[in-house]
This record gives sequence, C-alpha cells and structure tokens, in this order.
Amino acid sequence: MKRPYQKRRQSQPRPANPKLVLFNKPYGVLTQFSGETGDLTLKPYIPFNDIYPAGRLDKDSEGLLLLTNDGSLQHKISHPKHKLPKTYWVQVEGSPDEAALQQLRDGVELNDGKTLPAEAFVMPEPDNLWQREPPVRERKSVPDTWICLVIREGKNRQVRRMTAAVGFPTLRLIRAAIGPWRLAGMQPGQWREVPPVW
Repeated sequence: MKRPYQKRRQSQPRPANPKLVLFNKPYGVLTQFSGETGDLTLKPYIPFNDIYPAGRLDKDSEGLLLLTNDGSLQHKISHPKHKLPKTYWVQVEGSPDEAALQQLRDGVELNDGKTLPAEAFVMPEPDNLWQREPPVRERKSVPDTWICLVIREGKNRQVRRMTAAVGFPTLRLIRAAIGPWRLAGMQPGQWREVPPVW
C-alpha cells in the first residue's frame, strides 16, 4: 500500500544544497511553473528548476511565496500542524468596526468550518506600496480600509472568505510574511535566496 505523499517526501534524504527562495508574487501569476497557454507562471521569474512552492497563494493575491528543494522544509512551512503564522495586508471595502475585527479574532464560521482565532487590526496603507496591475476598482461613494490579518491555517481563499463573512469584501490581498520570513522591500517579481532555518 502506498504511503501518503507528505510521508514519502519526509522520508527522502535532505538535499546536499538546500535552497530557500523568497519571492514577491505579482498579481495574476499562478504559483506553479507550467500552465495553459496564456497563463502567467513562476517560470519567467525564478531561475531555478529544482525548487517548488511551499504552500500556495491565489492567482489574484500578491506577495510572499516561499520555494524550496527540501521536502522536509516544505512540509514544515506548509503543513497545518505547524501553525506557522501568515501575515496579510488586506484592503477591504468599507470601514470595519471593532465588532467586525473581534469576529475575525474569535474565528469566523465558514462553509467548511470555523476558522482558528486570528490577529486583526486596522493599519495605515503599507509604506512604499507598489501599484497593482490592473488597479483595484475604486468606488467614490464607498471608503476602503487596510487591515492586518494574521492566521495560522490555510483554508482555500480563507482571508477573502473571512472578510466577506463579516461584511467587508476584500479588494486587494498581499501576503507580507510567513513565520520569520518577510517581503522586506522586495518589489513584485523580485526574489532572494536565504539560508534555510530548519
């Protein structure tokens, strides 16, 4: 009987040259190296052919993506049991009040279960924020607000579903950090290699 994928990967020896690459994924790019005709993928941006994403980031989200050639490290970054905090800068439609923020902190009931407690607070627009292409649709009659949301799980499109559930749809979503790793001034499409910490 075949063992699950993650266990097989964990049993493999660690590579002699472990790589960990931080990448600022632009809007519209898939977190994979191949796709259908017309898809934007990681291939034009990342010059290595032996690394793979540790976790995922939706096509319409931006920001930090980690890639590695080390199956054990990939597992520690992406597996829910490790509960690595993921920090998001979220531009939402409207002005969330304290009650809405408290709902996000307490956990929100989604159709696939309640989310774990999160950190949530209003923040100023991030410094030196790049322009998104295409730009976010703005409505003059409806204000927008930036919030910082820190979660420790990874349900599908979780942040967008959480903000919608409390009445404030997400307009723009940027992942700023995963555990100890941060964007730290990288522009969209830029990457840097860092020493693996595990």
